[in-house]
Amino acid sequence: MKLEFELEPILEKIKNGSSYFHTFINKDSLAAGVLYLKPGEEDTQEPHSSDEVYFIISGDGFLKIKDTDYAVSKDKFFFVKKDIPHHFHGNKKPLKVLYFFGGPDD
Repeated sequence: MKLEFELEPILEKIKNGSSYFHTFINKDSLAAGVLYLKPGEEDTQEPHSSDEVYFIISGDGFLKIKDTDYAVSKDKFFFVKKDIPHHFHGNKKPLKVLYFFGGPDD
């Protein structure tokens, strides 16, 4: 299993692919990945079956968790409990987010 990762190759994979995110670790106990949204791009994710943590690498906009919008900015962390509706929106700059699931990304 690979133990070291770099951000730029993951971003290139996303930019050249058909998805706005890439999960680079996907194990029974932990998943990790990067989400990249272009300005105005729609985040279509559904609630997950595991708790999740987001770390904002760069960008702006909002993370809606249930009915509340939280302002997104560099170096902020967010926790989202499993099965809770949430999505990013309103970014005017490219949004780069590192995410971790407390279980597999399914």
